[in-house]
Amino acid sequence: MEPVILARSDASKPCRAAVDWAAREAEMRGVVLRVPRNPLREPGRASVIVCGVAGDDGAPPLRSGSLSATLVGAAHAPVVLVPDRLAASRRRTGVTLGVDARDPSGAGLGFAFESARLRGVPLHVVHVWGLPAGAVERPFGVPERDRATWEDHEVQLLADALRPWREKFPDVRVLEDVRLLGPVEALLRCSERAALVVVPCDSGATVWEAAARALLRRATCAVAVVPS
Repeated sequence: MEPVILARSDASKPCRAAVDWAAREAEMRGVVLRVPRNPLREPGRASVIVCGVAGDDGAPPLRSGSLSATLVGAAHAPVVLVPDRLAASRRRTGVTLGVDARDPSGAGLGFAFESARLRGVPLHVVHVWGLPAGAVERPFGVPERDRATWEDHEVQLLADALRPWREKFPDVRVLEDVRLLGPVEALLRCSERAALVVVPCDSGATVWEAAARALLRRATCAVAVVPS
């Protein structure tokens, strides 16, 4: 069966934004777009599912029981959540990926690299880390030499995780970004110029799901949640 992109359809503003986004994505990928009311009831296997979410209307995105949360929890394909108030700007062209370099999601990496390749834009890969347990409790703080050693290790972890994907997608320019921050703060900072943010969704990636929720509350760019 041919690959398709599914976009939920109704008369709401979020759904209209999602259908517009999905139409552009389907044209870029050269696949069929279908617009059912419930993408989960569609036969066949979707390559991407697109769902609109309301902006800052007081209802938290991905709240329990919402359609977007149901899609993220049940779909076997990437679910792209499109806020109804996208920040339209020529500066918003790149793709940003949140990744755990210690346990990288192959599905998330593959979707992010392919999305960047199709758009002809750089891929900004963000890996976050924290100081070792007990380090922050040192009475005289953390020596700069120790911090630099730990950070070098994290940089190497990310480089190792990305190496096979760089070889597979040699035309994609990659910005490797290692940050001593929490996932939410890191993604919010790094997504200011992104048109699409990609986060993994599996049993070990709950921190990135929390970051996706925070990002959607700002309603600035599309967010792809990719199951492993």
